[in-house]
Amino acid sequence: MFDELARRLNQAFRKLRGRGKLSPGDVDEALRDVRRALLEADVNLGVAKDFTARIRRKAVGQEVMSSITPGQMVIKIVHDELVALLGGKAASLKLDGTGPAVIMLVGLQGSGKTTAAGKLARHLKSGGKKILLAAADVYRPAAIEQLRQLGEQIGIEVSWSEKDDPVKICDRAVAQAGKQGLEAVILDTAGRWHIDDKMMSELERIRDKVSPQEILLVADAMTGQEAVNLAGEFQRRLKISGVILTKMDGDARGGAALSITAVTGQPIKFVGVGEKLDALEPFYPDRMASRILGMGDVVTLVEKAQATFDQKEQRKLERKLREKAFTFEDFLTQLRQLKKMGPLENLLEMMPGVDLKGLQVDENALVRVEAMINSMTPEERDHPRIIDGSRRKRIARGSGRTIQEVNQLLKQFGTIQQMIEGMDQTGWQKTLLTRRPKMRRRRGRHR
Repeated sequence: MFDELARRLNQAFRKLRGRGKLSPGDVDEALRDVRRALLEADVNLGVAKDFTARIRRKAVGQEVMSSITPGQMVIKIVHDELVALLGGKAASLKLDGTGPAVIMLVGLQGSGKTTAAGKLARHLKSGGKKILLAAADVYRPAAIEQLRQLGEQIGIEVSWSEKDDPVKICDRAVAQAGKQGLEAVILDTAGRWHIDDKMMSELERIRDKVSPQEILLVADAMTGQEAVNLAGEFQRRLKISGVILTKMDGDARGGAALSITAVTGQPIKFVGVGEKLDALEPFYPDRMASRILGMGDVVTLVEKAQATFDQKEQRKLERKLREKAFTFEDFLTQLRQLKKMGPLENLLEMMPGVDLKGLQVDENALVRVEAMINSMTPEERDHPRIIDGSRRKRIARGSGRTIQEVNQLLKQFGTIQQMIEGMDQTGWQKTLLTRRPKMRRRRGRHR
């Protein structure tokens, strides 16, 4: 989402990097580029002007002007202000109190609200919470059935009725959750194509009846400034407690994410980063600011890897690498775990220094590789050297690929095996000592 904004900001900062001294004019020139980049990213005009004004006040101070690396100091100021603009720190859900916590989702039709309800329920369930979903959208055709199907997929009960009005449905769901000793109930309320008084009045009646701990606005990031205007109106009428931004993996310019907290005074708590039910992530302002400035997001990348990769399989792989017995079967296992981490483009965005401008990320490349490995026999996976011309033809035919693609895969895998075989025992010891610095220091004291 922020690729173009990151590129434009880096162009602006390139003029500052490496300079031994900065004048107020240098800062003003860079900030004009920053403001232009923000406006082109669909950031609210008032937000963009206040943002650059705050940066200028700090950037032309004595501390920056006398710094050894003034350009880097300005970039740090921009980073800190971006973090503040995005909310300062991660905001968690308020789930404390007696009885089940009530989470009320509101928003326009088409913003992904029902799907967000399913994703949020799955997220809370994975954290050990017992959840109930309530289908309170009685107006949109198939809305109730959609939520029921989502509930079935994630193993969570859905409370619903086609006869009662939304206020009664929500009130009954909260009572049901209390009787069952559940920890939270998520209310999927009805949306409209536009904000109208009738819709808002119904939401106000639900709020007054069930007293939710959280009122989360589900906003489509693709709508840009309209999402910000929408958030302001919902905040005025309902006093929302936070925002879930959906479709953050799309082609939106990012203005909604950068403006919505400043306009409403409420934090972004979650972002939707894909269509699957596990594609909902807590929002971290500092990590997002780093990604916008092209610094990557290694922390999130590591967390994704830890949550996805099977630790038992990783220990098994480490042992096989020690024994230099890495096979296509091991490669396939790693490939499948990598695919679980999400789209490749999203992963690359988290890596520092990776510029995706003009880079075509082929998501189907992993699928093609997997198909070719699946077309191999167990013996061929363990001993690729036996794959002769006739076997290559069979693998290509079985996977729907060309012989040239099979040859390329075998060549690349051969290179990996050579690298592994080239690592001697000392190399492995160094790797382990690097991973266990305390062991290394103890050994040093015994010498």
